[in-house]
Amino acid sequence: MSFSSLVSDIAYRNSEKDELRSQVSRARSYASTAATSVSLTGDIKSQLHGGYSHPLARSWQAERQLTKSMLIYPLFISDQPDEETLIPSLPNQHRRGLNRVVPYLTPLVEKGLKSVILFGVPIAPGAKDALGTNADDPKGPVIKAIRLLRRSFPDLFIVADVCLCEYTSHGHCGILRDDGSLNNQLSVERISDVAMAYAEAGAHCVAPSDMNDGRVRAIKLKLIEAGIAHQVVLMSYSAKFSGCLYGPFRDAAGSCPSFGDRRCYQLPPGGRGLARRAIHRDIAEGADIIMVKPASQYLDIISDAKEIGKDMPVAAYQVSGEYAMIHAAAKAGVFDLKAMAEEATQGILRAGATIVVSYFTPEFLDWLDN
Repeated sequence: MSFSSLVSDIAYRNSEKDELRSQVSRARSYASTAATSVSLTGDIKSQLHGGYSHPLARSWQAERQLTKSMLIYPLFISDQPDEETLIPSLPNQHRRGLNRVVPYLTPLVEKGLKSVILFGVPIAPGAKDALGTNADDPKGPVIKAIRLLRRSFPDLFIVADVCLCEYTSHGHCGILRDDGSLNNQLSVERISDVAMAYAEAGAHCVAPSDMNDGRVRAIKLKLIEAGIAHQVVLMSYSAKFSGCLYGPFRDAAGSCPSFGDRRCYQLPPGGRGLARRAIHRDIAEGADIIMVKPASQYLDIISDAKEIGKDMPVAAYQVSGEYAMIHAAAKAGVFDLKAMAEEATQGILRAGATIVVSYFTPEFLDWLDN
C-alpha cells in the first residue's frame, strides 16, 4: 500500500470513529433530554426498583420488622407432671406436664424466647365441674407453672390465658344458666377471680379470652383494689371471632363444648362493626393491649384495632387452624413452609399488629437474627 493510500485509509477510519462518537453523543443527549422530560412531567416517582434491589433495602421497606421480642409462644400445661403428648392435629406441638416444661424451654430461652402464654389442661378424673373450680386452684397446672417459670427463667415474660372452657364440664367459657345460656354476671365474677389468682401467682400479664361483656373492667378494678394494677399487663382478647379454625386447639386443651357452640359470645365472622365496638369497649374498660383472633382471615380487623387503639400495642393470635393449614399445604408441596410462615406473619404485622401469638415461635427463633 502506497503512503498516500495509507493516509487516506486512516482518514476514512477516523471519520467513521467521529461519526460513531457523534451518534453516541446524540444518544446520550437524547437520554438526558428524555430523563429531564420525565422529571419535569412528574413521572419519575414511578421508578421504584432501585428502592428494593438489595436485600437490606427490601427489609427497609417494611413498616415493622419481625423480631423475636414480638412473639408469644403458646404452651399447653397438663396436670400430669410427666406428660409429653404430641397433638396429632397440631404439628410439632405437645401437651407437657410441669416436669417436662423447663427442659423443653431452656434451649428456646437460650435462642431468644421472650414470652409464653399458658393454657391449662386438666386431665385428672374429676378435674372439671360446672364452675371451672380447678382454674384457680393453687395446685392446678397454670398457677404451678407460673411459679415454676418465674423461678427458672427470671427474664421470661409470662402471659396467662384466662378462661373457664378447659376447666368446665360443659366446655363453655363461663357459668351457665339452667337453660344452657351463659350467665354473664356470674361468669365475669368468676373470670375476674381467676385472673387475680394468676396475677398474684406472678403472671406478668393476664389475658381474658372468654368474651363475656364487662370482664376487662372487672379484672382491672380487682387489680387496682389489690394494689397490683401497676405491675400486671391486661391483654384482652377484644375481637375474638367464632369459626372453624380452633379445632386443633380444642384437641390440645380438651375444651370442645359438650353441647351447642360459642356463637352467642364469640363474634360472628362478618361482624366488623361489632369488633370495632368491642375494641372501643375494652380500651375504655382499661385494657393495656388489645388482641384480634384469628389473624390471617381478619387482617382488616387488625387494621381497625390499630386505628382505634393507635397509642396501644395490638396483638394478633395466629390460631391453631391457621398454623395447621400452613403445615398441611407445605407437606402437600404447595409452598415452602418457612417462606409461607414468614409471609403470613409479615401480613399480620403489615395490617398493624405489634405482637404475634404464634406456634411457629420455635422455628422463628432459628430463622431470625434478632
